[in-house]
Amino acid sequence: MANIKSAKKRIQVIATKTARNRSIRSAVKTQMKKVVVAVEANDLTAANAALTVAVKAIDKACAKGVYHKNTAARKKSTLARLVKTIA
Repeated sequence: MANIKSAKKRIQVIATKTARNRSIRSAVKTQMKKVVVAVEANDLTAANAALTVAVKAIDKACAKGVYHKNTAARKKSTLARLVKTIA
């Protein structure tokens, strides 16, 4: 355990940021899963709608620094390619 006051504060700040990042990542994964479920059901309209929401969530996570820009691009590309398979 840290003894220095600034180190104790850093532990609290890191815990807060970790919780925020985990929440955002979880939300993105949920949106991505909705796209996959819609594709598996061969529902093109639902897949396109879910893709739009998922891309928006990924972009927001990238803007907040949760994902690197290349990671975000890779996730969006993977989902778009998946939806394109049933189009």
